[in-house]
Amino acid sequence: MLVTAFFVSGCGLIGSPPDKRSPTIHNSQTVSIVISNLGMTFPSGMDENDNRYLNYIEEETGLEIQVTTPPPEVYNEKLDVIMSSGNLPDMMHAYEPVWFGNYAKQGAFMPLDDLIDRYGPNLKEKIPSEIWDRVRYGGKIYAVPSLNEVSGVELVYARKDWLDRLGLKPPVTLDEYYEVIRAFTQDDPDGNGIDDTMGLIFTANLGRSAPFFGAFGTQINSWFEQNGKLVNGNILPETKEALAYLAKLYKEGLLDREFPLNLQNNLYEKIENGTVGLFSAAWYDTRGPIADNMKKDPNAQWIALEYPTGPNGLKGVYDKDIIRGYNVIPARSQNAESVIKMLDFIVSDYKNLKLGFENEIWRLENGRMVTNFEKHDEHLYRGIYQSLVDVPDPVLFRERLDSLGDFQLYTNLEIIKKSVIKNEFYGIPTPTMSKYDKKLGELQDIFTRIIMGIEPIESFDTYVERWKQEGGEEITKEVNEWYRNRDRTRLEDGLNE
Repeated sequence: MLVTAFFVSGCGLIGSPPDKRSPTIHNSQTVSIVISNLGMTFPSGMDENDNRYLNYIEEETGLEIQVTTPPPEVYNEKLDVIMSSGNLPDMMHAYEPVWFGNYAKQGAFMPLDDLIDRYGPNLKEKIPSEIWDRVRYGGKIYAVPSLNEVSGVELVYARKDWLDRLGLKPPVTLDEYYEVIRAFTQDDPDGNGIDDTMGLIFTANLGRSAPFFGAFGTQINSWFEQNGKLVNGNILPETKEALAYLAKLYKEGLLDREFPLNLQNNLYEKIENGTVGLFSAAWYDTRGPIADNMKKDPNAQWIALEYPTGPNGLKGVYDKDIIRGYNVIPARSQNAESVIKMLDFIVSDYKNLKLGFENEIWRLENGRMVTNFEKHDEHLYRGIYQSLVDVPDPVLFRERLDSLGDFQLYTNLEIIKKSVIKNEFYGIPTPTMSKYDKKLGELQDIFTRIIMGIEPIESFDTYVERWKQEGGEEITKEVNEWYRNRDRTRLEDGLNE
């Protein structure tokens, strides 16, 4: 699994800690942790075990922290290797709920309720009770969660200068989107007389396709309520309709032919080079490939579009689960108390760790934050540690986004928030999810083959039957049992108020 993150700076406490740990700290407790480096790099002379932000945490807590960072590309696999090795660290940070649920049910982790009560006052204050309920198993807490600040990721951006050159209005309906995508591909929107543009681009595994499924009222790998029960979006007739629409685009050459091979860097490169007219952008892409394209081509203009609206008036994109990471302590750890103290400090010192050191990364001018972008980028690695226990702070969040320049970051997130399609299942993964997750994921490859015309659209019906037979039906029963219990618990809580 490739773990990626976007870190932006804002405000912090006055002053910067020294580069090295204070020599007055004695008899410090050593804590070993396994975390992701999030693909970040360190300034020259620093690494994951010797840098200003880790040293700052060690100074403030009196701990000696030994950090191991498996490669992001194989992070989950390395966690499994560590769990089976018998040589366990004091803490591990995981991203996959199925992974967390699987090991929690095996008794591999230490229950944390008493430790949090004694050593985690800031954790208790800043993480809502309903989130703690998401990391319970058998009534006990088995992880300290890290939270997402955003409710969703994707919104559609298009080249306004291309629309204007071709005399087109910003599209709203799926039919209007089709016409714009066709024109961006076939009608020489950049006016260079060369057939070198594409109307729409995805990445591998149907990345950046969410708005087009949303137009049919569905999302891949989400659960929806229908007639009082939860059903998986992968097997809905609406998903078949979305695949048929996308297959038409691909057949006519309107969707990037290389999308099954596109990684994020390929998508960025094509946008920057001016070959793409419309795509589902991440909310921060206005500061990335879109900004790079406008630097390269001064005539380029981009605008956010309304989400494509389907035949039944539906639109939207997947929501982002509130939990983005799980800090777990192996059952035999001898330093669990110190781990909780470390996490409690991280969540309490949001500004220094999230936003960087004041008057170095940022400063206040007339009450407004101003960011030193060179220093901001140099210190991005701080997110490796801060993101272990991230918690939303709406006021600071907007201030730091605005401090980064006129990239419409906050506006993008507000657009997304209004159109997220809620995933109704958010419990600990069920037992059969852990058992069948990989197999069902492999079956899903048929979606790409249908879009490419390798498989006919009728193959979707075969997929649905196989999905049910190879674990999906069992998973659906367990998900609905959770759903019934959730509603029962809500009712009981309401009666007790």
